[in-house]
Amino acid sequence: MKLSLRHKVRMHTAPLRDPHWHKLWHKACVGLLLLLLASCGAQQEGETRAEQTIAQDQVYEWKMITSWPKNLPALGTSPEYFADIVETMSNGRMRIRVYGANELVGGLEVFDAVSQGVAEIGHTGAYYWQGKIPGTPFFSSIPFGMTSYEQDAWLRFGGGNELWQEIYAPFNLIPVRGGNSGVQMFGWFNKEINSLADLQGLKMRIPSLGGEVFRRAGGTPVTMQVSDVFTALQTGALDATEFVSPYNDLAAGYHTVANYYYYPGWHEPGSTLETIFNKERFEALPPDLQQILLSGAEVMNQLLLDELTAKNNEALRVLLEEHDVELRRLPDDVLLELRRLSDQVVVEMAATDETTQRIYDSWKRFKDGVMNYNRIAEEAFIEARNLQ
Repeated sequence: MKLSLRHKVRMHTAPLRDPHWHKLWHKACVGLLLLLLASCGAQQEGETRAEQTIAQDQVYEWKMITSWPKNLPALGTSPEYFADIVETMSNGRMRIRVYGANELVGGLEVFDAVSQGVAEIGHTGAYYWQGKIPGTPFFSSIPFGMTSYEQDAWLRFGGGNELWQEIYAPFNLIPVRGGNSGVQMFGWFNKEINSLADLQGLKMRIPSLGGEVFRRAGGTPVTMQVSDVFTALQTGALDATEFVSPYNDLAAGYHTVANYYYYPGWHEPGSTLETIFNKERFEALPPDLQQILLSGAEVMNQLLLDELTAKNNEALRVLLEEHDVELRRLPDDVLLELRRLSDQVVVEMAATDETTQRIYDSWKRFKDGVMNYNRIAEEAFIEARNLQ
């Protein structure tokens, strides 16, 4: 039987008018869509896992430059320890080669070199960069300022870290604590200091705010990288130098070119050293390696202070008993004048600009509070322990 065109159309379109057919068609479309989505998801997940595997397998070889002579006890050896512990914690994915001062760049060129990516990490002191950023001494040490553990507490819990990162960010740097010397010695002299008159015209290697205070007291401050100091003392280009404390000073050999060893280290009562990272390179790392680097710096921060505290005692005994060094205390009238001048210098520096003033306000507020407590804590205990 021959069908008309209308009958043929009805036969072909009949399923479209069947409600059960619509349900089947809908289910089929949904199933196909889910299959496609699952396939895409699996592909994306596979790509993500592949990327993660590549990141986990990638080995980063970084350079770390320092302001210290290679392998100088504590200051020079702590960066080597940092490099070793980071490599261990990262299971070999982060390898760091450490360079001493003048091996890759000069000791006073660390800031610029890390900022520009010549090296990814630096180990140095913030007060060297006062000419670039006026407030940097607050993140190292202030004359007659805070001790090591007081300074560490301000940085970690008093807002110091946030201010530090703020002022370094424009230079493509991330700063963190990298050690602390504790209270230093005032230094090595080739003449006795019995009064303020003995400071007049004295050429002394003493950086940062301590140098400015020394200048106002009548001396001639000189900024010089550590590796050049010994020869300068030996040749008479310097009359005196400060450095760190007995452990480092003995290793540097200053007792062979200077006669008198003076204390206390009013100029650096708790000097924080800094570990600085190139910000762009650091932020490009996987998150776990970023955390490993930060954790390694924290370990180094404590290690350096512990090592100096433990080793200074024996080093001082060697200097006094085996090398006949003359240990001298600065006269009270000299210390009082240096403290007066220090207060003056710090207040003037704080007024440099709005940012430095904010840093000073934070630092001063914390210092006043912690000093108030320590009068009945550490200071009171030490006085009691020393009672005769």
